[in-house]
This record gives sequence, C-alpha cells and structure tokens, in this order.
Amino acid sequence: MSGAGKTVCVTGASGYIASWLVKLLLQRGYTVKASVRDPNDPKKTDHLRALDGAKERLQMFKANLLEEGSFDAMVDGCQGVFHTASPFYHAVTDPQAELIEPAVKGTLNVLGSCARSPSVKRVVVTSSIAAVAYSGKPRTPDVVVDETWFSDPEVCKASKLWYVVSKTLAEDAAWKFVKERGIDMVTINPAMVIGPLLQPTLNTSAAAILSIINGSPTYPNTTFGWVNVKDVANAHIQAFEVPSASGRYCLVERVVHYSEIVKILRGLFPALQLPEKCEDDKPFVPTYQVSKEKAKTSLGIDFIPLEESVKETVESLKEKNFFKA
Repeated sequence: MSGAGKTVCVTGASGYIASWLVKLLLQRGYTVKASVRDPNDPKKTDHLRALDGAKERLQMFKANLLEEGSFDAMVDGCQGVFHTASPFYHAVTDPQAELIEPAVKGTLNVLGSCARSPSVKRVVVTSSIAAVAYSGKPRTPDVVVDETWFSDPEVCKASKLWYVVSKTLAEDAAWKFVKERGIDMVTINPAMVIGPLLQPTLNTSAAAILSIINGSPTYPNTTFGWVNVKDVANAHIQAFEVPSASGRYCLVERVVHYSEIVKILRGLFPALQLPEKCEDDKPFVPTYQVSKEKAKTSLGIDFIPLEESVKETVESLKEKNFFKA
C-alpha cells in the first residue's frame, strides 16, 4: 500500500484514463480527491463511487477547467496532482473554443492552483503522443520517434489537426509555466488508448475500435500508435512515485495501420462482421516506431501486447452493450 497516508488529486476523474487512474490509486491506499464537471451526474460518478476503497478514501469536487482558482480547494493538501482533464474528440466546429482553450487554459489553471499549494510535490500531466510525433519530419518504418520530438503547431494547423494542436500548445505552455515557477512536472504521452472501459459512456479511442466492429464496410487509411489503458494509468502513478522520473514519457505498445487492427480482430473474433477493404485506394499510410526505452527503464512499464488490448476493448464494448455481436 505505497499510497497509505498520502493524498493526491485527479482532474477530469470521470474520463477513460482517469477512471482507471482513480481505481489503481485507491488500490494502492491513496486518498483521492477527484474533480468532475458535475458531481450530481450519475454517469460521471457512479462507476467511481463503486470502486474498492472509494467509500473511505474518494472525495468528489466540482471544478471547471476554464475557471481560474477552480482547483485550489482540491489541490490544497495534496502531495501529487494528476491532471488528465482535456477534451478529446474529432468533430469540432470551433477548435479554439472546443479544444484549444480548454486544453491550454485548463492546464495553466490547474498548474496555477499547484503553484499556490505548498503541499504539492509533483504534478503528472496527461499529454499525448499528439504533442510529440507531428513535427513535419517524415515518419517511416525505420524512423524511431522518442521523447526528444516535439510536434509543430504550425504544421498541425495547416493540416487542421486541431486535437494535436490543442495537446501540443497545452504541453508547451505547461513546460514554460513550471520552469518559471519551479514546479516538478512529468508528462505522460500515450497514443490511442484502448482496453477495458470503467465509465458507462463511449470514449473517442474505444469508439475507433467500435467503428470497425459495428458493421463498417471499410477501415480508415490511418496509422496510429496503440497502448493499453491499464499501462497508461500505471505509468502515471509510477511517474509520481519514482523519485528519478522526469520529463516526458512516450507510451506506445505498437504503431500499426488500421488494416493490422482488422487482422488482429479477425484472428480473435472470427464471427465478427469486419470491413474487407480500405476507405481509399491510396498507398497505406506508413507505420513508424516509438521508443519504449524510457518508459520501460525509468517507470518499469512492461507493455500489455496490442492483441490483448484489442481483445479487452471488444469484450468491454460487448459487456457495456455498445454493440450486439
């Protein structure tokens, strides 16, 4: 029980990664203060209240990313702060208001609360591979992306990759802020996060798998890195607990094209109706590599294989009735 007697907080606690983070923190004996936009919404809180240890050691707070000082009460008295809250969806009409401002301003508001609280020893921020891999440099099978890469917001704006822009600007602003204020911060940069869902709502990355198994005639001509949600939640805790942890950590078990995901699904679930062809006739978007070295050696992450993550995702989507097999 490494967390016994310690208090930490998790922002955006009802989210996919955050729910797993709260679960694992409670398992390790921590007292957890959790922020949600609406503590009275059972869809946001029931699955958290049902976790082992929640009755004794979970406290809910209402907080708004865009409201300065909104996190002060929650952060006060915490040794560790896990900032996971940030919008993640693709269909946006106003990227500035829907993605960029909540990501950047929200991160700075949480860090501002940390700067005002003498109890905080370390902040762990959920960033994304989106803030790493989109630099404009070519990504091909022999290229290895690592923590020294930074996405270029201008390159991403030109391609209208608004989620990527939001995560890149937020992480950039965070590093500048903590440098000025002397805050100890670590960022976790996962790729597409899949695996079992704890929350009752469908999240964007699980929806990527659902779209393939739900009768779609084609699969996207896209290549992504993939990682299990349990590894991501564990990496956050390790980033707080391991004294030598520092900087950024890329979390990617494997980078594969959607055609490979279909192939894995076909092997695991032969009865599923799966797409037979790609959405276009263009050459497949190439894969690339992401270094696991730092996450393995510094945080001790032993990545769950992609096949297992895909299997767990499908089983969880079935269990939660998101599709009828």
